[in-house]
Amino acid sequence: MTRSRINGNFIDKTFTIVANILLRIIPTTSGEKEAFTYYRDGMSAQSEGNYAEALQNYYEAMRLEIDPYDRSYILYNIGLIHTSNGEHTKALEYYFRALERNPFLPQAFNNMAVICHYRGEQAIRQGDSEIAESWFDQAAEYWKQAIALTPGNYIEAQNWLKITGRFE
Repeated sequence: MTRSRINGNFIDKTFTIVANILLRIIPTTSGEKEAFTYYRDGMSAQSEGNYAEALQNYYEAMRLEIDPYDRSYILYNIGLIHTSNGEHTKALEYYFRALERNPFLPQAFNNMAVICHYRGEQAIRQGDSEIAESWFDQAAEYWKQAIALTPGNYIEAQNWLKITGRFE
């Protein structure tokens, strides 16, 4: 039984019903439908904190999905899991891969900026201000890209950019 059939959350059930209806009426191949089912099950597992199960579903969705735009969201969600697990290098890799397929993912730019900012803070704690500044500069570049895509979002990042003199 797929995860979407056993999930008890009202919102997840509603999403599943709507998604199943759309899959029936929108002309898609069986491979696309199967890829979406794995993606949906991955999102459900991820929302419950079952990251290993979510990754398995996402990897299977990646194997089946051919559309670059859809693949970008799968890669982004894999990046989210690696971020949650503290695997920042892997997370950055998946965010980069997502952006290669869809350069209009401000949330990927934001998450990359957050990781770079975190690494800058780590460098400060280790007493390496030069490395810290490099990480902060990289965070600023990613935040600028996220803000350019969605000007009304990322207010804290905009304030940080202004305060640190990195906002142009």
